[in-house]
Amino acid sequence: MSAYALRAPVAADAPALAALGRDSFSAAFAHLYAPEDLAAFLHAVHDEAAVARRIGSPNRVYRLAEDADGTLTGYCQLVLRDSFEPVSTALRPISLSQLYCAGSATGSGLGAALMDWALAEARTWGADEIRLSVWAGNHGAQRFYARYGFVHVADIGFWVGQQRDDEFLFALKL
Repeated sequence: MSAYALRAPVAADAPALAALGRDSFSAAFAHLYAPEDLAAFLHAVHDEAAVARRIGSPNRVYRLAEDADGTLTGYCQLVLRDSFEPVSTALRPISLSQLYCAGSATGSGLGAALMDWALAEARTWGADEIRLSVWAGNHGAQRFYARYGFVHVADIGFWVGQQRDDEFLFALKL
């Protein structure tokens, strides 16, 4: 992991963060969607203005990863007020959202470093459970989360434009 530096974002990171989000999502999932659904989703979620608003939100905490050249190579965010339906007895759940790595960083340990940060950060916020959603067909991500102790607790939906995907809600008691 020494090839990467983790840091908090600043407002000027919004363009690079939006681009990495768009590129990462598209590389993994674009083939699943009609072009208009993908475009609507990318605009809503990975638009620079939307990303800038989320960076400044008191409800979100980000961690960015840069390579030795200062290029953004990954990120994740925690949503401090979990928006998933209650499926457990957690009193202070927190959500892990968009743990994304550039294709060049896959297998480098960057995802693990971001996950380690997210788990430690969730604990500092007093969370008693961390939750995340993962596409039902993304078996690699499901194995990654299972290595950390996350378990499938519910079936949920995830909308990309007009298309509803089957997703799994995973949770880990802290």
